Amino acid sequence: MRLKKLLLAVLLLWSGTQVVHAQGVVLGEAVCGSLTNHFGPYDYRTVSPQNLNMVERAHFTPPVERLERGNTTMGPGGDLSYTLNVFPNHHRALMSMMRFALREGRAMPKGSSRTIECWFDRAQRYAPNDPMPKVIEGLYLAARGQNAQAEAKLDEALALEPADPNVHYNLGLAWMDLRRYDRALESAHKAYAAGHPLPGLRLRLERAGHWRELPAAGAPVQ
Repeated sequence: MRLKKLLLAVLLLWSGTQVVHAQGVVLGEAVCGSLTNHFGPYDYRTVSPQNLNMVERAHFTPPVERLERGNTTMGPGGDLSYTLNVFPNHHRALMSMMRFALREGRAMPKGSSRTIECWFDRAQRYAPNDPMPKVIEGLYLAARGQNAQAEAKLDEALALEPADPNVHYNLGLAWMDLRRYDRALESAHKAYAAGHPLPGLRLRLERAGHWRELPAAGAPVQ
């Protein structure tokens, strides 16, 4: 057993690009597989609409995204796996797979070809400059009560994109889950100041009694 662990450690050291997750686990290609795919992989943020639509029409339909049923497979796990193999950092598919893992209470939900930790690993190896996979992993860790690890992952996302309103909106939702209302409010103001249209984060802060308007320019801070 000790020899097997030693061999695995050596493989991890020589597996090329790796991701150290907030859980402190090094995954990478040796554990989670090569990113090479029969079609793609493509960056979800920059892929052509034609390639994105071709995959989403077949494998990421609204019922798959809502985890109601599969489209080409028995359940949503297979179609989500196909989508994430082609677009490792597909934000919405990664979010759906995260919700699927939480709903089933296991790292590898039914029909998925990999664990949720590996889907996070592959997204971050493929697109290390994309903050959203880190935000989604932070949400997953928060839902599992791993608050310190979740905060670390969210801080990684913030460091990558400190001004993007969509990132700040999703960070705010994650901070709400962690009951870090001060940070949620800060992210909310940054998101809304940059024009984010969705009111959900503000509504959650209001319901929790933690929404505060920013003082007008020149007004004394209370």
